[in-house]
Order: sequence, then structure tokens, then C-alpha cells
Amino acid sequence: MLLILIINKELRVIEMPRITRQKIIIEEELNKFNTFFTAEELLSKIQTRDKQIGIATIYRFLKDKTAKDSIHSYYCDRRQIYSSQKNNHCHFICTNCGKITHFNVKDIDFIKKDIKGKICHFQIDIHGICNECNKQ
Repeated sequence: MLLILIINKELRVIEMPRITRQKIIIEEELNKFNTFFTAEELLSKIQTRDKQIGIATIYRFLKDKTAKDSIHSYYCDRRQIYSSQKNNHCHFICTNCGKITHFNVKDIDFIKKDIKGKICHFQIDIHGICNECNKQ
């Protein structure tokens, strides 16, 4: 879709993204998630409504949404996950047994003073020895 505006005798062309039936279905299903999800989990929900939508379409859609900061992308257990609700994703990883525990960071004021810019979202991986391994 192309939108042409004439403002004060100046011609401006604005490219508008196409709104397709597939994008509407993907957006509706994405909005049903209230936690982290993978592209494959989103595809599974979508294919109950439209089997013609494939994984490549999902990845393109998620890439566009991530670029626009509409959703956030993180890495967890060697997989890319997404969230429209969460602004952080944090792990405690035991260096002894490999157990990964998720935790939430509510306050990052201690980091903000060292950052020259606005924080959108973040991921933290902390490595150490878990309580179970520490007891042994």
C-alpha cells in the first residue's frame, strides 16, 4: 500500500505495510501468549486456524516485529524465544551440573547509571554453583 501526502506543496511518499489475512491471524495468536514462546509454538497455534501459513512466514513476521521493538527476542537453551510482555530474561546457570534456573530482575538501577542510552530489554546469564551442588 502506498500513501501519498501533499503537505504545504511538498510531496511525501509514505510506504505503508500491507495488512494481510495471514498477518492478522499471526498477530491474533501472538497476542494470546502471556509468556515466552518460540516460533514453532506460535506456528502450532496458527496452524489450527490456517495450515497454509508456514514457518518462514512466522520468522519473517517475528523479525519485523522485533525490528520495530513490538516484541523482544532472547536466547534460552540454545533456542530463540520471543515475548511481547517481558522486558528481561535472566538465567542462573550451575557450572557444576548445568541446571538452568530462570529468575526475574525487577530493578536495574545499579546498571542504568553506566548505560548511555535508553534500555529497552535485556538478558542476563549468571554462572555459579547451585544450592544442590554446593551441599555436596
